Amino acid sequence: ALWLAMLTSNIGTWAHDVGAAWLMTSLTTSPLMVSLLQTAASIPVLILALPAGSLADLVDRRRLLIGANITIAVIAALLGGAALAGVMTPELLLAFTFALGLGTAFSNPAWQATVPELVPKSLVPSATTLGGVSVNLARALGPALGGVIVAAAGPPAVFVLNAVATFVIVLVVWRWRPAPSAGSVAPAERLAGAMRAGIRFVRFSEELRPVLIRALAFIVCGSALWALLPVLARQQLGIGATQYGLLLGSVGAGAVTASSFLPAWRKRLNVDSLVVVASLALAALLALLSTIRSYPLTLVVMFVIGMAWIALMPTFNVAAIQALPSWVRARGLAIYNVIFMGGTAIGGIVWGTIATTMGVPAAFLIAAGGLAASVLLAPLFPMRRVEQADLSPSEHWPSLEGVTNVAEPDAGPALITVEYQIDPARRDEFVRLVHATRAARRRDGAYAWGIYQDTSDPSRYIESFLVESWSEHLRQHTRVTKHDQEREALARALQVGPDPPVVKHYLDAGAPRKRG
Repeated sequence: ALWLAMLTSNIGTWAHDVGAAWLMTSLTTSPLMVSLLQTAASIPVLILALPAGSLADLVDRRRLLIGANITIAVIAALLGGAALAGVMTPELLLAFTFALGLGTAFSNPAWQATVPELVPKSLVPSATTLGGVSVNLARALGPALGGVIVAAAGPPAVFVLNAVATFVIVLVVWRWRPAPSAGSVAPAERLAGAMRAGIRFVRFSEELRPVLIRALAFIVCGSALWALLPVLARQQLGIGATQYGLLLGSVGAGAVTASSFLPAWRKRLNVDSLVVVASLALAALLALLSTIRSYPLTLVVMFVIGMAWIALMPTFNVAAIQALPSWVRARGLAIYNVIFMGGTAIGGIVWGTIATTMGVPAAFLIAAGGLAASVLLAPLFPMRRVEQADLSPSEHWPSLEGVTNVAEPDAGPALITVEYQIDPARRDEFVRLVHATRAARRRDGAYAWGIYQDTSDPSRYIESFLVESWSEHLRQHTRVTKHDQEREALARALQVGPDPPVVKHYLDAGAPRKRG
């Protein structure tokens, strides 16, 4: 039911995009103003994604989805009314597009984070691909439907259609009753702290960072397609609204066709190889798009572009989901959305400016070159780590519920030390292995980390890390993954003697008390 609701909403969104783009080309001949529609939709996600994602990790995602989609439906209906009244200007259209982006900023991370709640872990890649199929089925049907409606009744009709289609999500999510989540023994996070934790996680996550870097390189160049396609349709192909809708529909049809082959491609190629092959194919297709003037041939090229696009987008989406533990999933996906929307916003400005000064064909050629060059990032930022690391909670750190001398949960900073006894002959091996745990400590809550050797006893080492509060350290206990446990085990295996490393906790003693 949720998948069908999203399909319906996506159809309305794509039909809306056709109407908005066509209305803008009727209001102005500037390629920059047309491409700024993409920027106006992306900037709210860029600004609000982190607080929206943090909110989705802290509150009931179902209620957040309902509120966000009601907002989108109301704004789309108001846009339709303004267009019907004949008061629309390019600036007002950009303002409405920006407002719709505000609703999307709060809806997207909550929606994406629900996927692992709907299916078993083993089916998350398939479910994410089905999400891509939904988007691309809508891409096949929505633009064609939008083009027909614009030609028959004008842009206001598709804006109203989008409002109705979005409200379908509200009705279905209202009926959805997700399984209750297991209560956490750790204290609940506050919004500001949750935002800091999300940024810290992204900064130190060895699995997520490569995904974000590669995704940014892809979308900045790939966004040229969506930024300039309306201009190419009008100026280079000389087609009308119906033909433009079919052009976008061809992309969706290609993506839906390729989605049935995607599982086989994933079995033959690892995630890095798949992204490289699809990026090179898309680069070649954009270069070809810059040269052709035939509408039928452009339809064929757009169909193949859709096949390359479906190989890339779900691959990045799956990698991002797999790189995020449940406690940070929504805010991590929000930052992932920032990368995509930020890259799209930058692309809208860059490619619109280049097209204005150098022409649309030159802009497509430069974008193709950038996509081809992006494959050089593969060996520097490999994404295959997400397929190798188990990021499910390990729960192997001992519980701290028995600690009774902590007066305030927010007291801190907290200092945690781990004392090791290591054979001095194995010093270099130990230091290398314990350093491998540094990123995980920082990722899960520590703001400082170090490993120290006792000057009077060369076999004694102290690992220490600082956490901003006792509450945050309690949360740190719930965030440790099985992959972290494996790394810790390698370092602890070098411990000399029968006793395990000694762990101690300290709290900031505060300022000296005044006497009398």
